[in-house]
Amino acid sequence: MTYEFSLLKATRLLQSVTRAGEALARLDERVSRSPIRDGFLQRQNFHDAVSSLWVDGELVHVEDLVLHDARMDIRAPTNEIVNAHRILRARRLMESHPPQWALSDHGIDLLRGKNVQPQAAPSNLVSDGEEADFEEPDDADKALADELAQMDAVLSRSTALVADALSYRSQSETSIHSPAGEQSDEDSEEERLHRWRKLVDRYSDYPAALQAAILLDAWRDIQVSDRSPWLGRQLSAASLRASGLTILPALNSGLRAIHRERRHSRDQEERLVAILDGMIEAAELGMKEHDRLLNGKSRMERRLVGKRSNSRLPDLVELVLANPVVSTSMIVKELGTTPQGAMVLANQLELREMTGRGRFRAWGIL
Repeated sequence: MTYEFSLLKATRLLQSVTRAGEALARLDERVSRSPIRDGFLQRQNFHDAVSSLWVDGELVHVEDLVLHDARMDIRAPTNEIVNAHRILRARRLMESHPPQWALSDHGIDLLRGKNVQPQAAPSNLVSDGEEADFEEPDDADKALADELAQMDAVLSRSTALVADALSYRSQSETSIHSPAGEQSDEDSEEERLHRWRKLVDRYSDYPAALQAAILLDAWRDIQVSDRSPWLGRQLSAASLRASGLTILPALNSGLRAIHRERRHSRDQEERLVAILDGMIEAAELGMKEHDRLLNGKSRMERRLVGKRSNSRLPDLVELVLANPVVSTSMIVKELGTTPQGAMVLANQLELREMTGRGRFRAWGIL
């Protein structure tokens, strides 16, 4: 696959590249010095994970994802919720590492779910201007880690047995219908990934927005990973962050606003322009969301005037800004209050009731 552009046909593409770069730079400038930067980034991760499944044709409510992430599901989690949470954890993993990590061999393998040994980050390594914070796990975390390790061991053995059975069946079928020596699915995925990595190196000198669009279009065209089709969009967003142009953008939120016919057009230039327009939409939606949260923060802080120094309202404000929805259980867990105290605190702020139910109550910013 090649991406060569003649000067006569690239006018529209160059205009989109310029607009996308300007929009992402404005978003980065607005968020980098914002007092609600951390809460905004956490919200972006939730919305991007939900939008990623929407782009792939699946529906997940952001409220369900927030509750699942807090381990407070009100119903049994579906496969879509689990996949959305996997994307959410992948974005958090990328943000916790240096910008170039996501595009490294180790980063891509870990994001694909390969069983690799995590690399220890240097102590002087910082992520987006913040120092790393390492805490010694307590006894409860150690006990939970031991139980999860035992579960992983059982799953690994079961997966190995299933893989052996499928491999034996596949070899029996291919011996009849296919020539000998055909590569397995895992090998072919590694080969496709290698082809995609060559494109990353080949177009590294292109403008950041155009390079990200090429990487996303190539990932989809090569079909690098059938198990993780969403990963190409996250790596494309990671390339924008690695270029220093912007934060890790919620690219899926912008692509969600682009018609599917444009994103899957037969014309290569039209697909690239659609991806670039998705970047512009993501930046504009991000700036609108940031301004809305900043306005909501100023409204809620008015309620803090005259409160006692040991009031939990400031902590609740931070919790509400960091999550699209907060439930009574989440407030109890994070602030250490009683359920009745959580409802009293929520009623003191200008929050919108999300459920309208008495037994399960949740709130969000107006």
